[in-house]
Amino acid sequence: MSEEPRTLKSVFQAAELKRIALEGTYAANSPTYHEDLAQALELYQECIQIINKICLFSPNEGLEDIATSDLPYLLVNYRIAELLQKVSTQSPLERKTALKATRDAYERFLHLLDSYSILSQSDSKLFTEYNDDPTSFSTISTSDPAARRNAKIANFKMEKELKTKLAYMQKSPRYLEEGGDEEAVRELYLTNIAFCTHLAFQGLEGINREMEILAQAPIPIMPQATTATVQDDERRRRELHDGYSDRLDRPLSTLTNSNGPLLSREGKPLRPFTLTSNRQELQRGVFRPGHNLPTMSIDEYLEEERRQGNIIEGGGEASMRQPEPNEDDIEKADAETMKAREWDEFKEANPRGSGNTLNRG
Repeated sequence: MSEEPRTLKSVFQAAELKRIALEGTYAANSPTYHEDLAQALELYQECIQIINKICLFSPNEGLEDIATSDLPYLLVNYRIAELLQKVSTQSPLERKTALKATRDAYERFLHLLDSYSILSQSDSKLFTEYNDDPTSFSTISTSDPAARRNAKIANFKMEKELKTKLAYMQKSPRYLEEGGDEEAVRELYLTNIAFCTHLAFQGLEGINREMEILAQAPIPIMPQATTATVQDDERRRRELHDGYSDRLDRPLSTLTNSNGPLLSREGKPLRPFTLTSNRQELQRGVFRPGHNLPTMSIDEYLEEERRQGNIIEGGGEASMRQPEPNEDDIEKADAETMKAREWDEFKEANPRGSGNTLNRG
């Protein structure tokens, strides 16, 4: 018994459930995340196939010709672009391919809205600028820093207003999809489309910025890498067979091999070695510490410094102690007496202040 084909509504609801589950997941590197992402993309691609099969949207129709229940299907291409940006890639080339697919999905989404005249006046102007030069498109065309800042603030306010409006509509019973007012539900769908349109232009600008970065990434050349690998393998085989090597630097494993002879027949060293004076010196160095040991004690060092005159002695309380005079040393006593008399005579001949000529009246 053949399986009955699923309806567009059931497939779209399943895809939406997968997408909403992915938005609340932070483990983007887990295998489960990648499986759910691939399944969500497959479901949205199936929605595209069903839409094309039943010719749900036609260029000969207008927005008023689309049923309210069919308005959410206008976002299928946008959802595909949104999920393609989350696909994990391993190289710049794979990332470029994913970004190109994302750009194509955004373009299909915007072309569909433009054919039904759903784009607002500002969005229609942005779409015209994008079609003129897709690779250099930017939502802010001016180069004036102040004008760019004001435009960014305006974009942020617009996005915030749309989020607030959507949050209010989704909580209000009047905008419920089941049992709500049809005009209110239609307004909810169109507001969501306007919000996604705003994010689509932001995504296209982000793709251009990322493409500029990827254009500077080096591209690995696989054939040359394969040739180099084959050459390395051939060199290793020749080294193992006859010991010949065209490398200027020998491998570390051969230099540290201590089993072979020290010198060749021609006297060429075959491995590193250390010259020692005797066997006892080598044994003493086994348990020697890694730092240099002192060669003299502290007392010996201070004695050597004192001998060289590098230590200043005196000062402190010891310098205030006057030695007691020796009464038996008459010559020294007479010299001290003469010195004191000469100092008294000098003070009498030169009274205090006599040399100060500046402060005299």
